[in-house]
Amino acid sequence: MDGRDSQPELELRQLRCLVAIVDTGSFTDAALELGVSQASVSRTLRSLEQLLGVRLLYRTSRTVSPTTAGVEVLVRARQLLAEADNLVRAATTGHTRLRLGHAWASLGRHTTEFQRRWAERHPDVELHLIRHNSPTGGLAEGVCDLAIVRTPFDRQRYAHALLGHERRYVALASDDPWARRRSVRLDEVRERTVVVDRRTGTTTLDLWPKEVRPASEYIRDVDDWLAAIAGGRCVGITPEATTNQYRRVGITYRPLRDAAPVPVHLIWQPHDPHPATHAAAALLTDLYGGSQAVTGSSR
Repeated sequence: MDGRDSQPELELRQLRCLVAIVDTGSFTDAALELGVSQASVSRTLRSLEQLLGVRLLYRTSRTVSPTTAGVEVLVRARQLLAEADNLVRAATTGHTRLRLGHAWASLGRHTTEFQRRWAERHPDVELHLIRHNSPTGGLAEGVCDLAIVRTPFDRQRYAHALLGHERRYVALASDDPWARRRSVRLDEVRERTVVVDRRTGTTTLDLWPKEVRPASEYIRDVDDWLAAIAGGRCVGITPEATTNQYRRVGITYRPLRDAAPVPVHLIWQPHDPHPATHAAAALLTDLYGGSQAVTGSSR
């Protein structure tokens, strides 16, 4: 047998014992706080000192104080105990919180209604909307439980549900001549410079045939996108959700004709999904199903 298997290991109860003795000022009070006997407190402290190979406390008939080594161990013990408590808290409360990620515009005009209905139907599961500038809205990075995506994703890696479709719009500076029109045709946009987010945006130059593609300018996130459009040097193309989420002074949105709508998916990790996943998918599908899918062919 490997001798290392029989070596004692550091235990959280030993650290809690040390902290309790110092904080209460006596072995007797530490025993009361921990709900154990005074003899047990003495044995636990002794086992910790033996494990570390140093004396941790000075003890007299009236006082208890940490040694120089004890001060250092005490600082690290408090950090480790706090981290352990945070770990337990995260594990035990994870299913009472649902994190819904998105890269740009969450649920657009359905956002508020989804939040209200969720709070009414699932008061025990707190909803958090998280914006994360990644293609999966933070799902791949582990910052959310579910994500709303409007761009292509790995269907083999992620479980998914199609929620609905959103019409495309042109985003313009408010003093742009097109802002006075009711709608804009897709083929007209090729005359302009289109601002594109290659990382998380839904617009690519594949919307146009290769021989008639517009000039383009690339940005990194929605704030840069809005700034480029407001300045008048570019126009943008975006799903309807953006028009609701990012209403800005100096920006006007107009429907884009002759362009296919954008599919909206809910995605999640297929292994160990959040227990509320299917409830969220059902509610979101209901919200999107109540709105008519628009192909962008009408004025």
